Amino acid sequence: MKYSVLVRRMRERIHDFSGRLSTRFSRPKARFVEEVLYGLTAGRDVKLSSIGRSLEEDVPLCATEKRLSRNLATEGMDDVLREQLVLLGRRRVHKDTFLLVDISDIRKRYAAKMENLARVRDGSTGELVDGYWTLNVVACEQGESRIVPLYQKLYSAKAEGFESENAEILAALDMLGEAVGERGIWVIDRGGDRIKLLAPMLADRRRFIVCLRGDRNVVFRGRLRLERDIAQGCPMYYAEHIVKEESEGEKGYHIEYGYRKVKLAGRDEQLYMVVVKGLGRKPMMLLTNLPMRKRRAVLWQVVGGYLTRWRIEEAIRFIKQN
Repeated sequence: MKYSVLVRRMRERIHDFSGRLSTRFSRPKARFVEEVLYGLTAGRDVKLSSIGRSLEEDVPLCATEKRLSRNLATEGMDDVLREQLVLLGRRRVHKDTFLLVDISDIRKRYAAKMENLARVRDGSTGELVDGYWTLNVVACEQGESRIVPLYQKLYSAKAEGFESENAEILAALDMLGEAVGERGIWVIDRGGDRIKLLAPMLADRRRFIVCLRGDRNVVFRGRLRLERDIAQGCPMYYAEHIVKEESEGEKGYHIEYGYRKVKLAGRDEQLYMVVVKGLGRKPMMLLTNLPMRKRRAVLWQVVGGYLTRWRIEEAIRFIKQN
């Protein structure tokens, strides 16, 4: 296929998508959104100079940059785009669609004067570095590779109005919850087991799967027990062989999994700890309010739901690196 045909088709698809994304904007602002989307795709760079070059306008590049910069500074534009993206994506969320929540970081190694630059922990190296946090939520069906971006926000602990990471996550859950209602199963990595997140999710009757750290206490058979102690004695009902795509290639794992009934201290809701062994030295512990029974398909919904996070690792890595 000729390059010119590919470019035309790409512009047509971007025009269609940006039009649905920009219904609340004036014509100049809608044009700006389309131009930036095209410039990001064609230039493969977030710098305004690269986006401007991709537009190939018959004016000096500095004039294009100034126009883009002026529109980019529009107050509240990111909030409107985020809301529109949720409205566009919600039709792809069904009863058991997994809604994967991910906190990641953007490292700004050479930045010195960027607005509200703060210290973050680099997820790749564990170092404390200058940068920003990002909160991403994508939808994914079990067994499928396609993901649907629903929510993304870059934030700084130094920004005016910042409260906490918990507040950022709950704000995302509230916005998406209004759009999708009771559809979807929320999947959150380590850190999702904080009571400040679990209590609101239980109160709002959100279905969830969260990874447990193992060093907290839960109620098991009427007594407070350490999570990892419960996991060690958990019976393994089923086994599977799974394959994970890693940097050095595919790697196979033989896993076993089972569950225990647990509750949170001071709460009456029946919860379940699903335990997975074989992915590392320590068992993986998943807390869920999905009703568990000794059936392979029921248990695998939780195990497979959490392992679906592997599917978005490439997407998150792409965002960080590019």
